Amino acid sequence: MPAAEAMDLALYHPQHGYYRQPEGPWGFEGKDYYTALDVGPLLGQALCHRLEAEWRRQDRPAAFTVLEPGAGRGWLGRDLLDAASGAFAEALRYVHQDDNPAARRAAEVALSVHLDSGRARLAAQVEVLPPFEGAVVSNELFDALPAQPWRWDGGRWVREVLTADGPEWEAVDPGPAAAWFASATQDLEPADGSTWCEGLPGLVRTLTASLRRGLFLAVDYGDTAAALLGKGAGLRRFRAHHVDGRWWEDLGTCDLTADVDFSRLASLLQAEGLDVLGADSLSRWIREHAPLRRWEEAWQDLPPRERIRRTENLLQLTMPGMLWERFQLLQARRG
Repeated sequence: MPAAEAMDLALYHPQHGYYRQPEGPWGFEGKDYYTALDVGPLLGQALCHRLEAEWRRQDRPAAFTVLEPGAGRGWLGRDLLDAASGAFAEALRYVHQDDNPAARRAAEVALSVHLDSGRARLAAQVEVLPPFEGAVVSNELFDALPAQPWRWDGGRWVREVLTADGPEWEAVDPGPAAAWFASATQDLEPADGSTWCEGLPGLVRTLTASLRRGLFLAVDYGDTAAALLGKGAGLRRFRAHHVDGRWWEDLGTCDLTADVDFSRLASLLQAEGLDVLGADSLSRWIREHAPLRRWEEAWQDLPPRERIRRTENLLQLTMPGMLWERFQLLQARRG
């Protein structure tokens, strides 16, 4: 079985998939991994600042819709809505898309105030929104798409497959993946390789179809196509806050991910008519674009313990060498 098919079944099988279980995997003690949302609200606040600037650029439309696909527990939406104020808060509408049953239940709690007020709503992952002005925002969405590892063995491409005896590599026609990999580097060497997500073009097309005008913001870990090829990127397994490359073990009970090829994502966004504004490390982007001075002034009025928590949250997100230095924020715009 190709590794991508095994990853798809392990994560999304209707009964046995990792992301179809009644209890969510997010958080610290007893969980498999945590996200930037677990360490505090500042990611949501920084993105809210960016979204408000876009709303102003659009001449302050009466309705500014933010669609979050693969929205998990709804914490990003909660933090965005909590951070918005004034006329922008009145215009902001948040749409949570995620069919994970545990995520949906958690989102009902996290977003309860905003659901009651009509500022947020829960939508099925397959729902196509009517045309809107606003933004599509994702946080660790694309790394969870089924991806196929490929390697260059010095004379041909081979793909990773799962057999009864474990993972192996087999020579098959890589199709369009070969042309993409070849365009990313001039000098392939043995053991160079990367992952190829077959479903990425369709997902990008779906996510951008209803965006009449506004931003596309993707936060995820990954790199350029050339960098991923050079390091031989493959699949990762996350279990109990440990990460390794043994993706074939404990299928259905651990998270599987792949680095995002930001070069390809940018190319696909351009093909859908968006202007790519660039990608930067999440840490650097927050250091350069978040309203740090405004935060510092506002935190002076907080109780000491909460002020310390916010400061720690900021340091975790922005200090070089920390986890979120390895994450990228890709920005694109339509209109």
